[in-house]
Amino acid sequence: MSETPAVPAGAPGAFAVRAAAAAVALVTVAAGLGVRAAAGGDVAKYAGDALYTVLVHILVVLLVPRVRPLTAAVTALAFSWAVELAQLTGVPAELARQSTAARLVLGSTFNAPDLFWYAVGAALAWAVHRRLPPGRPSARF
Repeated sequence: MSETPAVPAGAPGAFAVRAAAAAVALVTVAAGLGVRAAAGGDVAKYAGDALYTVLVHILVVLLVPRVRPLTAAVTALAFSWAVELAQLTGVPAELARQSTAARLVLGSTFNAPDLFWYAVGAALAWAVHRRLPPGRPSARF
């Protein structure tokens, strides 16, 4: 189970990786909106949770194109779990009342099953990321 090698810092492929990551981020957001429009209830909610972590993974790649797939996945999962656990404090709920952007990014109410679905999203993002061809930086996402 070898991982796709990281793109070296300053490598010409870094721009291509960022461009591809930005495109995949847009597709991921569209998928999340599509699931919300097409499905309801738990299906939309938990698919959204998984896609949230996929999006965070992609944003990690966008910021650090040389990141290894496992590092990006663990970072995305840790961020997602931290946001979910922060909801236990009530701070995200207060921020969500004041800002739609905060509500979308931070949520408002802790829900333990979300932790599992974030892990599903991280595993999915890692599985796709690690299978991308190392010789084609534009395809690394």
